[in-house]
Amino acid sequence: MTGTTLDDYTDRYARRVRGMTASEIRALFAVASRPEVVSLAGGAPYIAALPLDAVGDMLGRLGADHGVTTLQYGIGQGTLELRERICEVMALSGIDAACGASPEDVVVTVGGQQALDLVARLFLDPGDVVLAEGPTYVGALGVFQAAQAQVVHVPMDDDGLIPEALEAAIAEQARAGRRVKFLYTIPTYQNPTGVTLTEQRRERVLDICERAGLLVVEDDPYGQLGFEGDAPAPLRARRREGVFYLSTFSKTFAPGLRVGWILAPHAVRDKLVIASEAQILCPSGYAQAAVSTYLGTMPWREQLKVYREVYRERRDAMLDALADLMPAGTTWTRPGGGLFVWATLPDGLDSKAMMPRAIAARVAYVPGTGFYADGTGTGHMRLNFSFPPPERIREGVRRLAGVMEQDIAMRRVFGAVGRPGSRRGQAGSDTPGPDLA
Repeated sequence: MTGTTLDDYTDRYARRVRGMTASEIRALFAVASRPEVVSLAGGAPYIAALPLDAVGDMLGRLGADHGVTTLQYGIGQGTLELRERICEVMALSGIDAACGASPEDVVVTVGGQQALDLVARLFLDPGDVVLAEGPTYVGALGVFQAAQAQVVHVPMDDDGLIPEALEAAIAEQARAGRRVKFLYTIPTYQNPTGVTLTEQRRERVLDICERAGLLVVEDDPYGQLGFEGDAPAPLRARRREGVFYLSTFSKTFAPGLRVGWILAPHAVRDKLVIASEAQILCPSGYAQAAVSTYLGTMPWREQLKVYREVYRERRDAMLDALADLMPAGTTWTRPGGGLFVWATLPDGLDSKAMMPRAIAARVAYVPGTGFYADGTGTGHMRLNFSFPPPERIREGVRRLAGVMEQDIAMRRVFGAVGRPGSRRGQAGSDTPGPDLA
């Protein structure tokens, strides 16, 4: 074997491996977890807000009193008890029996990430196109790239996905002879922007997809974490056919349990179960019992209110710090819920190139490039406010602003370095143009 590769197995990998790239967020975890670094990077919920003593007692009893069942194999679809509880949770958002939500059509998954992977396995062939907001969730990009699909981004603005741009993207792909399988969207408190698709646009997006015969994959991890009243009803609450609803307990209970779900059209349910069984045989019985017991015995609706208050205080701390400390020319979104703010940098700054200097200044964020399939987004960054306390958020923004000021000063001395195409069609920019690539 010849060449300079450090991997002796390069010529043995399956073709799909070529689309696998390391997540920029995961790569940051080792550095961002150091105590001296203020991490505004990951999307970790504030688990300390849970009644951990009561949760600990509950988990102990599950093993001691019900270990014979909770530690045993289960069925691929997930326990009926948990699927019934999931329907209770969805009903809070308007997805109820009146719109066809049933435990029979719920498939329990290992977090929201497996839910995405199952949908990709069922519907994506190599070369297929997925339409997704630009920017979008980095974990979804990894799934679609591993399936050898092409992600085409649809621009957003402060009101969410732009319907006219969606129509244009569908028409463009049709002219090019490419097969678009579905729209992947996070319409509520979107990751990474925090933007929410407006009520009026939700109906338009659904109408456009219905006319085009396009499936909709609605990812909704944050919908119950609103700070300013109820969010608009999910897309699945409006249409039952052609809409796959994905969610997780990672943001509203405990990400370590890795429990999520899909509410699928009835005809697809069995295929999802078969695909899941091929991957994992069955989801963890212990984790399912933990979530079911939590929902059945603890005041989880009150706990949602606790999370909302904690995150609202931290969101406000971040917005205040950005307003007070950021250099002129910086803009950012103002999320009504969720965990993230999306910042647009002054002209000439590159969030990816700036990252080593930020780490040296003991602050971490996620460069915008991680949220685009084509590597654009250098003029943006995602900032998380859910995990650090307010005083640490402000300190992190202060450190970050200092790094940006240094880069601005360097540009004045050494000249500007442009970022061609980095601001087109992106949430928070001044010119959300029609660039769909």
